Amino acid sequence: MEKSDKFYSNIIDLLPVYLSIQNKELKIIYANRELKKDFGEVTGKLCHIAYKNSSKKCANCPVEKTFKDNKVHIGEKTVQIPGGKTSQLLIYSAPFYDNSNNELAVMELATNITKVKELQAELTGLGQSLAMMSHGIKNIMEGIQGGAYVIDEGIYDEDWNLVKKGWPIVKNNLIDISGIAQNVLYASKKRTIRLEKVFPADIVNHSINHFQGKADSHGIKLKPEINPDLSPVELDYFSIRRMLNNLVANAIDACSKDRKKKSHEIIVRADIYNELQFKFEVEDNGTGMENSMQKKIFGQFYSTKGSEGTGIGLAVVNKIVKEHNGKIEVDSESGKGSIFRVILRM
Repeated sequence: MEKSDKFYSNIIDLLPVYLSIQNKELKIIYANRELKKDFGEVTGKLCHIAYKNSSKKCANCPVEKTFKDNKVHIGEKTVQIPGGKTSQLLIYSAPFYDNSNNELAVMELATNITKVKELQAELTGLGQSLAMMSHGIKNIMEGIQGGAYVIDEGIYDEDWNLVKKGWPIVKNNLIDISGIAQNVLYASKKRTIRLEKVFPADIVNHSINHFQGKADSHGIKLKPEINPDLSPVELDYFSIRRMLNNLVANAIDACSKDRKKKSHEIIVRADIYNELQFKFEVEDNGTGMENSMQKKIFGQFYSTKGSEGTGIGLAVVNKIVKEHNGKIEVDSESGKGSIFRVILRM
């Protein structure tokens, strides 16, 4: 009989779940090895003290429900694993009988579903981001179609001024959709950065040349400010170029949506920050941001443009800066403009 009891006890201890037996006071009278491994010696403790270090019972406690109606109940609760992070548990409670079929206690089985919950949240976020991205791409495609229509009309009427008017619309939207595609590729792929000696001035000038036409079409002055004493530094040229392009694109959007000022200007800087670091800065006098928005802008799929944005550009900026062990700062005031500052090692 003792061998049989030990056999079943070993099976219970091998279960990859938390198993406890509790009395009507919710005191744990038995705990399996898995429960003791993560929460320490819990036998004799009240359930809510063992799991949450709380003097209050859990709301809608499945164990209490089972004591009331002798039925199986299911619930969820958040617990704090000692020395670890907060975890989500899925709870099953069932009546526990002795050999005389008299109810003695309630058995509680709990399994950690934290990873499932995290995946659920990620999938929800992915669905929202795809909806945002689809809407953003739709707006861009409508812009391309509108520009193409103007060009077609100009060609048909041999009105070359109309053609010249339509082409910047098409070109600007092609730049936007290319940027989205590159950001999606960068965000979705794991890549090792390839460091090479690069002149920061070259990256600034590339961004200026890339966006000059778009800035001109919106009446925005786009200019570089480069410290001539800034020497070549080790960077991943491709990713830093993408990072700066995203910041400049963001600044153009902020200026083009600002109807309160007569003129707009974007300054793209490369300068020495201190003896060990240098900085890229993108300064604009566009719409600016509230403090509450500044705390969220680098989260994946958070868009400052509402339904018009994809929410991926600044997330990619943040990813690239982290890959280079750098730091990003934002100075912004609603209605006045913003400065995005990326600080990197020399």
